[in-house]
Amino acid sequence: MSRLAGYLNWDLFLAILALLTLGYAAAFVPGFATAFNISQAIAGMSEKALIVLPMVLLIIAREIDLSVASILALTSVVFGVIIAIGAPLPLAILAALLAGAAAGAFNGALVTALRLPSLVVTLGTLAMFRGIGYIILGTASVNQFPDAFLNFGIYNIGDTPLPWTIVPFLLLAPVFAVVLQKTPTGRRIYAIGGNPDTARYSGVRMRRIQFSLFIVSGIVSAIAGIVFTARLANARANNAVGFELDIITIALLGGVSVFGGRGRLTGVLWALVLVATIRNVLGLSQIGGDAQGTVIGLLLIVSLFAGSTAERLFERLPFGRAPLQSGD
Repeated sequence: MSRLAGYLNWDLFLAILALLTLGYAAAFVPGFATAFNISQAIAGMSEKALIVLPMVLLIIAREIDLSVASILALTSVVFGVIIAIGAPLPLAILAALLAGAAAGAFNGALVTALRLPSLVVTLGTLAMFRGIGYIILGTASVNQFPDAFLNFGIYNIGDTPLPWTIVPFLLLAPVFAVVLQKTPTGRRIYAIGGNPDTARYSGVRMRRIQFSLFIVSGIVSAIAGIVFTARLANARANNAVGFELDIITIALLGGVSVFGGRGRLTGVLWALVLVATIRNVLGLSQIGGDAQGTVIGLLLIVSLFAGSTAERLFERLPFGRAPLQSGD
């Protein structure tokens, strides 16, 4: 067997850990198991759940996008400004999506055309995109939106605890999973991250795929920006500050290798549940945002350590000795 068994074991471990955390919270944390709190917890992770999808593909391809939260903020500002001048909702959504695509294309061009490291590029655009948001709107905010849009950000789906804001993620997650695991594009993404030289000599159009991944990251971040704006009924340049930490933590904790070439969305989904539960429990325990950030930062370090340790352990087991296949 290949290291697919190792992935399944890691996914199983995350699933058990997430379920145990949920069970503990339901039993011992007052207010956790209420429909209102569950709905709020899911809604609070809607944007991060969306953005982690393209982040997984980028990290597997040995790239990263640290500017995703800034693109979210910038597209939120673009959306709010278009609404504020009296434009119809579909036009505002289109403008936000185009702004996200442009931001992603800018990142992709710097990485693929100029051969600059994506870590450095997106660290710079992290500040630049948010700065553009401040140039457009300053420290002001837009708070007046159509009722239908606000209803999307507030209400649940029927009598369920599922908020409408999670629907974009539920629609996109299967698409990303199929592309990554079942298509030639997914195999090429694994090949690029696993061994770039071999992928290049095999005829994989690396720069085109990398460029496309950054555009997808920008577009999905724009969708997250629209969702965030609906949920908070607020468009401003300082939206989603610090979201990058949670998103990268979820991806790496979910078993995506920081060195590229390995990862599956199954583990990432369990990591998303785990981080959402931890965030919610900390909030219900009156632990503030700074302390929550410390916990998530520690979780990121633990995920890096655990991932490398687990890989070494699985390699020592009989089922872990075969070479990894890109589709695993």
